[in-house]
Formats: sequence, structure tokens, C-alpha cells
Amino acid sequence: MDALSQLALAGGLAWASGIRLYVTILVVGLLGRYGYLQLPEPLLVLQHTWVLAAAGIMTVGEFLADKIPAFDSFWDALHTFIRIPAGAFLAWGAMGDATPAAQVAAALVGGLITSGTHLAKSSGRAAINTSPEPFSNWTASASEDGLVLGGLWLAIAHPIGFLVALALFLALIAWLLPKLFRFAARMLRRLRRRDVPTPLPQPTVE
Repeated sequence: MDALSQLALAGGLAWASGIRLYVTILVVGLLGRYGYLQLPEPLLVLQHTWVLAAAGIMTVGEFLADKIPAFDSFWDALHTFIRIPAGAFLAWGAMGDATPAAQVAAALVGGLITSGTHLAKSSGRAAINTSPEPFSNWTASASEDGLVLGGLWLAIAHPIGFLVALALFLALIAWLLPKLFRFAARMLRRLRRRDVPTPLPQPTVE
């Protein structure tokens, strides 16, 4: 792989891991195993049968968990400790043919990219879950599935186009995240006020 393709692959893996980690591993591993994508040496482990089997099982689990309102937010919170280091590792591995300094830089930036997409997804889902109907949740989940698959395809087939799209996406996330956090905080305050029991009226003494 040339340097530009490696850079796009590193960015694509980090970006997609913040949304759908297991789908990312499964798709890239299968592409590498069947010769559609030449993976750098550190990522050849993704082609292993055991890794593909584990990623396939977790993909099914994530697909189901992501469609359940409220539980999807719990799933996202749990995966804060999984997606971010995994995204950093995948970005590091994608630069396996570069210098060690470039790999470390890719891991640091990759972790930052994964954090941004993960926080945007988690905050967006928390906001969506304030809706009483599940259809908005299912629509968001299906959109994320398509977004990840389309993003990975773009990163592999059109590296320059993906890098431009990634820069625009990160700029949008930087603008959107504070607004999502404020919205989620307002919703939490409202829910807490609803949970506070209303005091019963005290009898008056004649």
C-alpha cells in the first residue's frame, strides 16, 4: 500500500471503530482474507479464523443491542473502554509499513478520531432516546450501519475523497458535540425532576 492509502485506511478504521467496531473488524478482515484488500502486516491478524468468528458473533450482538432504546446507550457507555483503544490500535496497525514514529502518531490521532465519533454517536443516541417511539432509534441505527460500510468503501477505493470527507466530518463533530452535550444534560435534568416525588400536603391544625 502507498502512503496515502495507508493514511486513509488508518483514518477509516479509527473513524468507523467509534460507530461500529465489530463490523469494521469483520469487513476488513474478510476483505483481507479473500484478497480484496492488502492489509499491512500488523493487521494480518484480522484475517484469522478466530478473530473473524469473534467479530461475527459480536457484530450480531451489537446489531441487536443497538436497536433497543435505552439499552443502546448502556452498550455505548460500556464500549467507551473498548472502541477508543481498539480504534487507536487499528490506526497504528494500518501504518505498519511506515516508520515507528508514524505509527505512534497514527495511534494518537486515531484514538482522537475514534473518541470523536464514539462521543457523537453516544450523545446522539442519548438525545434520540428521549423520544417515546422506537422508530427514530431504528432509523438512526440503520443509518449508522450504512454510514460505516460506505465510509470503509470510500477509504479503500478513493483515499483522497475519504480524507477530505473525514476532515469535514471532524469539523462538523467539533461544532456539534457541545450542542449534543448541552441537550443531553437538559434531558437528564428534566428526568431527575420527574423522579423527585411530589410532597404530600400537610394537614392543617384548626
